Amino acid sequence: MKLPPDSLIASTKVTHYLLVPQPRGDKSRFLALAGYESWMADQLIRDIRTQVLPCDAIVAEHTEHGQFFEISCPLTGPNGRTLDIRTIWMKEHLSQQTKFITLIPERSHENDR
Repeated sequence: MKLPPDSLIASTKVTHYLLVPQPRGDKSRFLALAGYESWMADQLIRDIRTQVLPCDAIVAEHTEHGQFFEISCPLTGPNGRTLDIRTIWMKEHLSQQTKFITLIPERSHENDR
């Protein structure tokens, strides 16, 4: 199934989490392999929207808050390197809005982090 093309990707999720070094669960070093830097939030959001959202989503989990989905697909960064990623999305029960939750490196990249 496809998720809605207007799914919400909060800029703060990218600017304050994905592209900023974190003490736990850091994704910034992994994303830097594809050329994403801290000032490139708009580029990463655009790339998630154009490269990831059109891919097929699978149902992952159903909770009291909403339905979770996963999309596993490649993401090609600004330097041309392609990363295998998995993204998590949630369709909220109350708002019916589908929202980006996080991006996870696929196991094939665990040694790249």
